Amino acid sequence: MSIINKESQHSVLREQIVEHAFVTDLLKSLWRKEIFDIEILRSEFDRGGYDLVISSLGVLRHVQLKVLKADGKRAKFNVSLDLAKKPSGCILVILVNDDLEAEGYLWFGAHPKLPLPDIMSLKPAIHTKGDSEGKKAERPNLRSLPRNRFTKVKTFDGVLEKLFGIGIP
Repeated sequence: MSIINKESQHSVLREQIVEHAFVTDLLKSLWRKEIFDIEILRSEFDRGGYDLVISSLGVLRHVQLKVLKADGKRAKFNVSLDLAKKPSGCILVILVNDDLEAEGYLWFGAHPKLPLPDIMSLKPAIHTKGDSEGKKAERPNLRSLPRNRFTKVKTFDGVLEKLFGIGIP
């Protein structure tokens, strides 16, 4: 099976594998830094615009995870307006290789304890499939966030800084 078919046919599994690897890396990194005050809650479904709720070091983050091939050219990401209602909401795109190993990250969010930067002013997302007449309707609760609004983060320690602040030992 080609990589493209594998990724499209098994996209949910792929995202779950990457999410589990992210949680494992997060817990291991904090353990090595002797930070044991950590809680992670998983959303059964992302109706609220997030996949994980992470609490540590006095910071509560609602995190929307996205997965993209490291060499992927995706220009925009759909983001729920509900994420902006959560304290310290953020979006983390995990850039992966063919073996689903993280090779970098894209970050959209504010400093800990601050709300998600404005997304209301962005264009509404559009349905990918058209109706019987071929019209693609707007998705009023989703905004189309351009990739160029994300900050590149090269290392996992950089992700920890974005999530919890500079003061991580």
